[in-house]
Amino acid sequence: MSNLSQGWNVSTLGEICSKPQYGWTSKAAHSGELRYVRTTDISNGKINWEKVPFCSKIPDDIKKYKIRKDDILVSRAGSVGVSYRIKRVPFDAVFASYLIRFKPTQNINPKYIEYYLKSDEYWKSISDFTAGIAIPNVNASKLSQLKIPLAPENEQCRIVAKLEKLLQKVDACTERLDKIPTILKRFRQSVLAAACSGRLTEDWRVKNPDVEPAIDHLKSLLKKRKRAANFDSHEIHNWTSTPVKSLYDSFGGGTPSKSRTEFWNGSIPWVSSGDVKTDKIEQGTYFITQEGLENSSASMCPEHSIIVVVRSGVLKHVLPVAIVQNPLTINQDIKCFDSTDTCLNYWLLLNLKAYQNEILKLNREGTTVQSVKYDTLKNFRINIPPPAEQHEIVQRVEALFKIADQIEERYNKARTYVDKLTQSILVKAFRGELVPQDPTDEPASELLKRIKEEKAKTETKAKSTKRGRQSKAQT
Repeated sequence: MSNLSQGWNVSTLGEICSKPQYGWTSKAAHSGELRYVRTTDISNGKINWEKVPFCSKIPDDIKKYKIRKDDILVSRAGSVGVSYRIKRVPFDAVFASYLIRFKPTQNINPKYIEYYLKSDEYWKSISDFTAGIAIPNVNASKLSQLKIPLAPENEQCRIVAKLEKLLQKVDACTERLDKIPTILKRFRQSVLAAACSGRLTEDWRVKNPDVEPAIDHLKSLLKKRKRAANFDSHEIHNWTSTPVKSLYDSFGGGTPSKSRTEFWNGSIPWVSSGDVKTDKIEQGTYFITQEGLENSSASMCPEHSIIVVVRSGVLKHVLPVAIVQNPLTINQDIKCFDSTDTCLNYWLLLNLKAYQNEILKLNREGTTVQSVKYDTLKNFRINIPPPAEQHEIVQRVEALFKIADQIEERYNKARTYVDKLTQSILVKAFRGELVPQDPTDEPASELLKRIKEEKAKTETKAKSTKRGRQSKAQT
């Protein structure tokens, strides 16, 4: 803070606010008369007052802990350093003990402090405060010593007005950008749905009516594997329909005993449900030995086979599916499906991803840990096009996904730029470079002097009142 603008001064949070105060210690309740604001209620940058719980134990002196407009609450544990300026108080409320309240003095713009507590400079200070602490936390004393570049009173108002205008535009841009991932997700899902239903290649079928029917190809494939299957006719010419179990062998995995060190840290990839995060997988976090494989229910998944997570908390939202890039083993929360035909395996991958919402809706079980029924997966019917059309579908899907990937890459770059833009604006603001300076403004040094004088008067008055009460009590 050595490069301060003319008329500015270095202050501390304690100097420009009233004495910091810890919140009230109580438990949250589902009902009551008084709301109870906690760290979790301010951590996302706004307060949803309807969801703020009630205070189970009412403080004797409610006024002491009652929240008021422009109070600044700072978390001292958990989300250490997270702050929030109270903008409105629709309900009577107190703040919890893991929050520290600062009240800006009369001549300090509360929004000026609010914005500084969002700057990288502030977060660097918080990092310095918590360095070397096993459980990160800060206290009122440390926060009071937090240095703040202080602008003249009038310039504070100009800075706040400019920041509100600029950051409102940044927020609007962020809001629009953040719609893109959802749009891309829906786009990819729509592409998959069109691919697996035949809509994606309607024009191709018109131009290619005489390709080998899917049923002929599949019967030939199954004949080589010496197995039979029942195929149903399909409304689309040359397509057929059959359950997964008719074409794909399937099995589950296992976990070698973790107490046997000789079973682990080998060369065989071992995949758990948490490792299945992309459409392609080569290995997991851990590896097992050949001895571990032979002495457990773990089995090898062939290259190009499909693995599906059937037990995991993430099944509330998504069905993790991946195509195996090299032989590997899986744990008991995963099932493997293999037709011995690479193209047919990939077709299963597309179908499971296309219809994952329907599969999850039909097969959810349990509460905390979700699971998908193995039998239902095996009995899941897929519609299969001729090999030539499969090839065309895959090409079109990959081309469309490539466009989506390019848009996503541009989104990520834009999002990073916008995130940096906010901090760039804050840096300029607290260097005195954001708004024009007025040489007639009262310097911050004089402002600090007046604040100290007012605090001294208030303290003297408080001591005098206390002595008067004590004297009256004695008589």
